[in-house]
This record gives sequence, C-alpha cells and structure tokens, in this order.
Amino acid sequence: MTLSRVVVGDSSTSVAFDPAANDSRVVFVCGHGAGGNMSDRGVLAVTQELVRRGLGVVRFNFLYKELRSGRPDPMPLLKETYAGVVAHVRETLHPDVLIIGGRSMGGRVASMLAADGFACDGLLLLAYPLHPDKRPAQLRDAHLPAIRVPVLCFNGTRDTMCTPALMERAIERVPAWQMHWIQGADHGFHVLKSSGRTDAGVIAEVGDVSATWLNARILQPDRTP
Repeated sequence: MTLSRVVVGDSSTSVAFDPAANDSRVVFVCGHGAGGNMSDRGVLAVTQELVRRGLGVVRFNFLYKELRSGRPDPMPLLKETYAGVVAHVRETLHPDVLIIGGRSMGGRVASMLAADGFACDGLLLLAYPLHPDKRPAQLRDAHLPAIRVPVLCFNGTRDTMCTPALMERAIERVPAWQMHWIQGADHGFHVLKSSGRTDAGVIAEVGDVSATWLNARILQPDRTP
C-alpha cells in the first residue's frame, strides 16, 4: 500500500493505493459511505477481495471525513474531491482501465460524475443509496438514465436504502446497468446468522461477480452475450 495526499481547493485529503495482486493495470477508485471513511471495515474488506482478483484499488477520504466532521460535504465539493483524486490517479498510476464507484454515498457521487460525462471505463457501485433510509418516496435516480458506461451495482435484499422493486424500475432506463442482488444482506452487506451465510461469503460473492463483469463488459466487451 502507498499513501499520498491530493490537494482539493484550499485543502487536501488522504489517498491510499493497494495494487493488484498480479500485474494488472486496472484501477478502481472507491469512495466511502457517508458514515464511513477510507479505512473502515467495509471498504477494506472489499478492497482486499478486489486486489486479490486483479484490481488495484484507490481509497480516499472526502474532505469532511479528513477533517473529522460527521456532516458530509455538499455534493459539488464531494464531486470536486472525487474528480481531484481521479486526476491524481491518472497522473501517477497511468491505469489502462479506470473504474469509479464506491460504497453508498461514494458510489452515488461517482454515478453523478458519470452522468455528467466524466471519463471512466465503468461504474462499480456497492450498496447504492436509491433513497434515504426507509424513505422510498425520495428517490435518487433522476441522473441515472444519463449514464453511458457499463455499471455493476450490488445491493442487499434487506437494504432499507434501496427498495428492490423501485431499483428495478429505475434501471429500466439504464441499458448498461447490471444489477446484482445479495440475498439476505443489509446496507452494510451484513447477513443474519439464521440465513446460513456469512459476511465473508458475501464479500467473496462481490469479488466473483465483479471479476466476471470486468472481464465480460470492460476488458472483452465484444464477447458479451
């Protein structure tokens, strides 16, 4: 892992790069969720799984989290921070393939950048927050039809920030969107012991599906059925 800092306006934030286990030049820039940070357990678990499967992962803190604030920055600043990190990644790592995305809010920020036409090869979204917790009337889907790059999105079937029926309806307008439902998982990808599954098994599932999607939709798109 290598650490660096990226300047954003009058401030700066921490960035970490975990290189792929092989010589892959595929890089995934992963934004954290609203209540998390670049080193929280969920982000690190996904990072370790993806690194093992051939993706380099860049983690970073949004500015409010770097300043130890609990209140997320306004969306324009979140997007500026994300874009600044990507610019740093392009300049220092020179990836052949660049995937953007992240957990919950971080993924939402990346999706809004993609909808704006931000240059990337794909979107990897983990627990996309389609609506605020238990408030399905307040959908965050207006920008989704503008996304033109391939999308892989994971949500749990118990996620109280993503009602499955509403999500399926929203992505009807996004042809390149691949939805993967994790049975029994909540917003943090946790599963009940009674389900017979484990959180580690869920993360392995994320890794399996991500690797298959990357190969079929990004690296070898002409072979996509």
